[in-house]
Amino acid sequence: MSYAFDPKKAITFIRDFLSEQLAASGLDGYVVGLSGGIDSALSTSLAVAAVGPKRVLAVLMPYRTSSADSRADALKLVNHLGIEHRELDISPMIDAYFPRITEPLRVRAGNKMARERMAVLFDIAHETRQLVLGTGNRTEFCLGYTTVYGDSACSVNPIGELYKTEVRLLSRAMGVPESIISKTPTADLWADQTDEGEIGVMYDEIDVILRRIVDEGERSLAVLVSEGLEREQVECVVRWINKNSFKRIPPPIAALGRAQVPSQIRLT
Repeated sequence: MSYAFDPKKAITFIRDFLSEQLAASGLDGYVVGLSGGIDSALSTSLAVAAVGPKRVLAVLMPYRTSSADSRADALKLVNHLGIEHRELDISPMIDAYFPRITEPLRVRAGNKMARERMAVLFDIAHETRQLVLGTGNRTEFCLGYTTVYGDSACSVNPIGELYKTEVRLLSRAMGVPESIISKTPTADLWADQTDEGEIGVMYDEIDVILRRIVDEGERSLAVLVSEGLEREQVECVVRWINKNSFKRIPPPIAALGRAQVPSQIRLT
C-alpha cells in the first residue's frame, strides 16, 4: 500500500475540518496552548486559516525553567498571525506539588506540567466558550510519546494524522516562521532535553520506519533491513510502539453486555 501525501490537499481538508467542527459545536472559537514548537505553531496556523484570527486564542504556559527562546518563538507566531494571547506561569502549581525537582522526578514533573497545562486550557475553554485545539502529531501517537490526559487531551486535533516530517512540510506551506520550523524538537521539560534524544532515533528515520510497519503493514525485520533501515532503529521504534500501546486506546470498561450509548438521541 502506498500513500501519496499532498500538502495542499491536506491543508484544505484540515481547514474544512476545523471550520465544520467549530460550527457543529456551536461554540465561539479555539483555544490552544502555544509552546513555541512546530506542532502547536502549525495547529494554530491552521485554525486561524479555518476560522480567522479573532476566533483563536493562544495561551502561553511557561514553567520557571522553560526556555526563553520558546517563549520568544511563541510570541513571534502570535504577532505573525495577529491573534490574542494570554500568558500564565504554571510554576506555583507545579512547585506546590514538587517543591524540588531532582533528576529522578524529572519525568513525573514533566507529566505533571503537561496535565496542568491541559487543565488550564479546558478551564479557559469553558470561560471563553471555545474548543481546546490539539497539537499532537501521528509520530507521537504511534510511539506513545505523549502524556495521557496531558498534551494528548483536546477537543479537536487537526494534525493527529500528520507525521512529524509532514508537519514540517505543512508548516512551511502555511508560512510558520523558519526559526520555529528549524529548531530542535523539544518538550522543554528540562535543560538540553530533546525529543530525539529521549526516543533514541531521529524523526526523519522514525517516520520512514512508521510508514513501512504501520501504514504499509511490513512485519519482516529482514525485509526492512534489506531496504536500508538500521536494525537497531527499527527495533527501537517497535519497542516504543509496543510499550506505550495503552496510550492509544480508551480505558477498558468492564463489559456487562449493555447497549452502546449513542452519540445523539432524537425523540419522536
